[in-house]
Amino acid sequence: MKKFTELEQKLGISFTHKEILIEALTHSSYGNEHGVPFNERLEFLGDAVLELLMSKYLIGKFKTDEGDMTKRRAQAVREEALNIYANHLGLSDYLFLGKGEESTGGRRRPAVIADAFEALLGAIFTEFGFDTAYKVFSRIVIPYVDEVVSIKDFKTILQELVQADKRTLEYRIILEEGPAHNKRFTSEVLMDGNLIMGRGVGKTKKDAEQEAAKEALLKMQGHN
Repeated sequence: MKKFTELEQKLGISFTHKEILIEALTHSSYGNEHGVPFNERLEFLGDAVLELLMSKYLIGKFKTDEGDMTKRRAQAVREEALNIYANHLGLSDYLFLGKGEESTGGRRRPAVIADAFEALLGAIFTEFGFDTAYKVFSRIVIPYVDEVVSIKDFKTILQELVQADKRTLEYRIILEEGPAHNKRFTSEVLMDGNLIMGRGVGKTKKDAEQEAAKEALLKMQGHN
């Protein structure tokens, strides 16, 4: 039995309709196994809600131009950032996963956790509206925005390393899958046009490229 009361205490709210909270925490693997609603629709909503909440926060905090705020928002809502927010919340402990997904480490899979975090925001928005959603956002996201800003830009680090040796880098998307609202991209990074240095998967092309660069750096450091 999931400790919904514990999660609600962390959020600072109490759902009248518990079923929408359960739906937000239900992965498609569990939904398909048990014939119950799962969180893809709420994730679709939550993705837009998160961008709006983050935009409101950034406009209030920074007096910079649109381009700068767009970059800040992109960094603050990327998959790796969502995992930071979700991990501080302990969100993975509350998820409903199918047996196969559970056995293959789905509870720690970044894409699964990020999707559930967005779905949770979608559920909060649906149940309580924008003002309460912003209060919860202020509680579970804003305290960790500075931590997100310090996320390493693996592409930049890799670029600096190879430039020192006068080598070139190229990123290419080799696979795009999933419905329009829930895409998954696979990227490769090549050195000098032909040597594959790393592959990565992400919800956006940029995230996939970052993961590919991260793998390349690990290989160069002898960790793989």
